[in-house]
Amino acid sequence: MSNSKVVLVTGVSSGIGRATAIRFSEQGCRVFGTVRNIAKAQPIPGVELIEMDIRDEASVKNAVQAVTAKADRIDVLVNNAGVTLLGSTEETSIAEAQLLFDTNILGVLRATQAVLPHMRKQRSGRIVNVSSVLGFLPAPYMSLYSASKHAVEGMSETLDHEVRQFGIRVTLVEPSFTRTNLDLNAPHVASRIPAYDEERHLVLRAVQKNVQDAPEPDGVARTIVEAALGGWRMRRTPAGQASLLSKLRRFMPAGPVDTTLRKAFGLGR
Repeated sequence: MSNSKVVLVTGVSSGIGRATAIRFSEQGCRVFGTVRNIAKAQPIPGVELIEMDIRDEASVKNAVQAVTAKADRIDVLVNNAGVTLLGSTEETSIAEAQLLFDTNILGVLRATQAVLPHMRKQRSGRIVNVSSVLGFLPAPYMSLYSASKHAVEGMSETLDHEVRQFGIRVTLVEPSFTRTNLDLNAPHVASRIPAYDEERHLVLRAVQKNVQDAPEPDGVARTIVEAALGGWRMRRTPAGQASLLSKLRRFMPAGPVDTTLRKAFGLGR
């Protein structure tokens, strides 16, 4: 794929989405970035902002129509927008789980379904779904977030088989901890069960330390752009911790992987 592409990136208000939109623009692409409230959004040089709420089907369809009306095509869709949640599985309310899944899974589905008719007509396109290392690893006290990313991975692999007949390919980018406000200010479950307090606190401290020590979003953004404009590969992990964790999961026995993960989150055996 050449660099003169029309790119739609969801969730560009800050963090990975913003860095990704800027990098695409620097590569010579025409970039559209979605925000939930355009009146409150900060401008991004080289990026045309489009209002979209990925939890609202009409909003998603209207945003995609606005892009195609301006650019006549969409070559790349980056499904980046998402939310996190910290808390044990037992503490997580059904309403909290539904909100998370509505954003992280159904949001990806809505945007993908809105874009695919245009890509099928073009007989070309690339869909990049931003997953996480938690799409292939567990994470204590982040079970619903991890489950949502596992679901994104399954949907992405299946979708790639379905749409390659139209010249469209789907790929996953799986970052690890990244220094973003989304991760630093991750919401907690509303209802707490005291029996989990000690471990939950340990995990929270470990997550905060990992995020504070993590690299800026630029490395993830670079990986996303490579996944969109370069040769197709189903999975791409940014250099550093994400790449190491991918190899850990792939090559190490389950026991040592389990021990390593618990240690990383500040838990005992």
